[in-house]
Amino acid sequence: MKRFLLKNAIRGERIWDSLKPSRKTDSVYIDPFIGYASPEGLHVRGRVLNGSPVADLPADSSRWSNLRNMIARFITHEIPDIEVVVEGLSTTTDEEGYFAIDVPVGDGERTAVEASLPGHEASASLSVVIPHDKARFGIISDIDDTLIRTQAWSLKRNIYNTLTGNVASRQVFPDSVAFLKALHDGVNPVFYISSSPWNLHAFLVEIFRRNNLIHGPLFLRDLGISEDRFIKGSHGEHKGSMIDKVLEANPSLRFILIGDTGQHDPEIYHAAVARHPDRFLAAWFRVAGREVDARDRQWIEKIRGLGVEAHARERFETGILSV
Repeated sequence: MKRFLLKNAIRGERIWDSLKPSRKTDSVYIDPFIGYASPEGLHVRGRVLNGSPVADLPADSSRWSNLRNMIARFITHEIPDIEVVVEGLSTTTDEEGYFAIDVPVGDGERTAVEASLPGHEASASLSVVIPHDKARFGIISDIDDTLIRTQAWSLKRNIYNTLTGNVASRQVFPDSVAFLKALHDGVNPVFYISSSPWNLHAFLVEIFRRNNLIHGPLFLRDLGISEDRFIKGSHGEHKGSMIDKVLEANPSLRFILIGDTGQHDPEIYHAAVARHPDRFLAAWFRVAGREVDARDRQWIEKIRGLGVEAHARERFETGILSV
């Protein structure tokens, strides 16, 4: 039955793609993602789409306007197999329009590289975050219900909040801003890992900017249908693999994990700590929507059992930091 449903889902996705307006390349643009540094160089990322970026709405927009705006962010017109040139290096987009390429670090401090599409006027500045040479540790943080109130533990509430809100109405926890700023301390890099789709990258970056959250790379999720599953990787698989990627890109840093108790972060973080002994200093969890249940308490205790400080709090207090 699952295989039958999967085949029909794939068929439905292909039919949906065929019903979209033709993918002309006379109005393409680059959706820039925040890149990061690794021993191989600067890992820069983005997506090539047809049309124009979706504009942000003012805070007093109606729920109906917000809904239409959010739907527009998900109905994308991807441009596959198009050449992208970054700093003289060439790559091509995949079937969903994504591209990624490593470029040399070069001389001096770099905060962005330029990308262009040969034969088209489209270009973009791709932001990249390079850890400061005085960084003492790195921070890996979840987003939903850790930094931004989304009520993700309830599917119905999460969908409602996502589809009817806008960048001005979304609520960022004030304590999370102060907490990350204290941890960042001007030098310690922050990486954001979430199961939100890449379609929301620009949306989230603007929320972060307006609320003074620390600038850092986002590791989001492709919600497309693959040949063997409805969504490419589960919530836990995605977060775990992205944590591994951040650690691999920063082999000299130890990390602090920040999450919440609403979507299995204690279990996911425990698995990461077990996979990477001696790479983590602490794990902090926001109590999301309810008291910490027995299962989450168990995983938090297991993290402590691996020699890593771990706590769950209703608020992130800078006074509790011990690093």
